This record gives sequence, C-alpha cells and structure tokens, in this order.
Amino acid sequence: MFDQQRIEALPVHQTTPSRAAPALSGLKVIDFTHFIAGPLATQTLADFGADVIKIEAPERGDDFRHYPTVDPAIPAQGGPFLWTNRNKKSLALDMKSEAGLKVAKQLIEQADVLVENFSSGVMDRFGLDYANCASLNPRLVYCCISAYGREGPYADRLGFDPIAQAESGFISMNGYADRQGVRTGAAVMDVATAMSATNAILLALMARGRDGVGQKVEVALFDTALLMTGFGAMQHLTTGYEPERNGNVSPDTCPSGVFMSQDKPFYINCGNDKIFQRMFEQVLGRPDLAYDPVLSHRVKRLEQRDRIFQIMDEAFARQPWSYWAPRLRAANVPHGQVRTLGEALASDESRSRVLITRIPHPVKGWIPNIANPVRLERTPSVAPQAAPAVGQHTEAVLRETLGYDDERIARLQAEGAFGAPAAEAAKVPA
Repeated sequence: MFDQQRIEALPVHQTTPSRAAPALSGLKVIDFTHFIAGPLATQTLADFGADVIKIEAPERGDDFRHYPTVDPAIPAQGGPFLWTNRNKKSLALDMKSEAGLKVAKQLIEQADVLVENFSSGVMDRFGLDYANCASLNPRLVYCCISAYGREGPYADRLGFDPIAQAESGFISMNGYADRQGVRTGAAVMDVATAMSATNAILLALMARGRDGVGQKVEVALFDTALLMTGFGAMQHLTTGYEPERNGNVSPDTCPSGVFMSQDKPFYINCGNDKIFQRMFEQVLGRPDLAYDPVLSHRVKRLEQRDRIFQIMDEAFARQPWSYWAPRLRAANVPHGQVRTLGEALASDESRSRVLITRIPHPVKGWIPNIANPVRLERTPSVAPQAAPAVGQHTEAVLRETLGYDDERIARLQAEGAFGAPAAEAAKVPA
C-alpha cells in the first residue's frame, strides 16, 4: 500500500511556464509497448507534448501494472507502472478480435509514430508489421524495440535486462575479483535502450521533415548493452585486454574509490594529476605527497594504490563527513556521499533540482513524480498527468481521435473490440 503521508510531504509539482507550444505538440503516437524499455521511450515523447495512445489488453493491461508496490485502491497501477507511463492515454482493445484490430488500423492510418516491443512475430500475426502499416500510412515512423533484433538467427529469443547484462559482458566487468560478477540492481539496459529508441524516433522524424516519408527504426537491447560496456570494449578490440572486476576502485585512475569518514562512506574520483595534488595538499594537508615525484604521476600511483589508500583511510577516519565534504568541495575534488536510494531522493541536490514532487491522482489524491531529466527552456515538458487506468481513455480516443459516435462505439463493443470485461472501462471518464 502506498504511504500517503510520505507522499503528501513532497512538494506539489509546479509546471514551468512555456513560451511556445510543447516541442512535440501535435505528434500522434500509437504505443504497443509494455514493461520498461518501450514505455519509457514513449513516456519521454508524451512528456514533451506528444499525444501517446497506449493500446492495452482489456482488464489486465500491461503486465508491468502489477509489479510491486501495488495499492489495493488502484490494483493495476503499481509504482513501476506509474514510473513509465505518465502523460499517456489508455485504450483497451482486444487485438485478437476483428473489430479491435480494425480500430487499431484506423489509428495507425493517422499516426506519426508507432512503437512496439512485443516478441518477434506478434505484430506480424496481427497484420501490423512494418510493410502493412507503411501501406496504410507511408509517413509512419515505425519503431521496433527487441532483444536481439527482428531479423537474423536470434530474432526469436526473448530477452530481459539482466540477460543483456550477462551476455554483453557487462556483468563480467562489475563486482569484485574474488567472486562472480554482479548485475546492477537497476534495469540500466532497459533505460539506456529507451533513450536510444527515443533518439531513433526523433531522428526519423527529422528525416521525414525533409522528404515526407516515414521509415522503420530498430533498437535492440543486446546492441545497447554492448555500448554500455563503455570504452572497455574498444580496449579489448585494440589490445585483447579483458576488463577485470575492480570493485569500487578504478583500473585507470588512482585514488578512486569508497572511503570512510567517522560516520559515513563517500566516493572520491581523482581523474587526473591536478585533482590528486589538490586533494592531498588542500584537503589532507599533505603537500609532501601531493608533489611527490612518484605519486604525482597517474601511472605511478596505480602501482602504489594500497599505500595511498592506507594513508587516506587513516586520515579520513579522524573526522566526520560534515568536516570533509566542504573541504573536498572547496578543493574542487569530485566526491559524493554513498547514499541509500531514500537518502538520494531526499537529498539537497535532488531538492535543488526539484526532481521529486507529487502530482494529482483521481483515486489516491496524490502520487509521487520523478522529473524527466531532459530540460528545454523555451518548450519545457508538459504538466505531468498520472499514468492511466486500463482503458481509461477508450471512449475519449474513439470519439475525439477517430470521430466515432454512440452507435458505432456500441457496435464495436458488441463485436468484442474492447473485450467483455472492458465494456465498463470504456466508460471511465478521461
């Protein structure tokens, strides 16, 4: 159950006044996505004014709706779903019915963008593959998000974030040398894939702006995961070097790692010689080491990491974090407290950027909101609207987007376009 007392302690979201129409105002997006990578991509489009219509199965909707935490008052709007589906409309369609499929095709005919991340072959079975959709709408930008691409020997494989982390080599690079590599707790490959998909869609829209023709764009989780291995991939390709697990220290810079003050852990990253010198001279009061002919050179420091860390560990343990933080900042040494997620969300840095707020919800009153990290000054993101209930906008979409009247909606309902349980959901006001 959501902690409403905690939520209502958050500041109310204040929308930045816009000097112009939202950046994506007028853009129509048909969203066939679920879970994380697809919905996050379409949410970014919605945040900047696109009209995103999320097509879901009647009653249950996107399986991600049911991931914890779930509040009994809104059983199909768990926290993870709220995180990925802000500013969208939900249209409940039974895509296995002829009537439901016909509605989907009529939406596609007037859409600018279609995004899907089903398993390979699903859209083909519906007759909604790119070729068919392009014949309905040649201006359509059709974005496929998959695990291993839509063609080739691995197109049929299912893939999720941790699998991509494992198969890309990403897990092998993270953790400590004396044990198996570890995955990140956060779904970093899904998030990165969502960002890539958004970029791909916007690039295709720019190309269409020149010649008026849409195209198919594709983003694969595995492809993104290889990129997320960072420059280690190029190090291997140029030398055969196989990145090792180094825990919290860096194989390239020293000293970089986690240290402990009297009361709190923190991370320091001395990325070059000058930062090292400032830290030892201005923070630790050791100019003798700052300008030591050996330690003042990055490569030499890597060879003496244990000695340097011992000196730093002993020094930092003498004072609390409140003593070291201002000294590190004054010396311009990159540093940061090792926080829990809760501490990060409530941090001064988070508050100063107004990243965590609360927005209205028709059932709960308020729900938390995490700001989109993209900021445009002249055309900022639109006022955030809570993720919808399953089929919440079915009737509104049919009337306002497709121009259906009462008789046609009733006929579609009788033909099973919305599924039997979705008949009442179609009547939920937008």
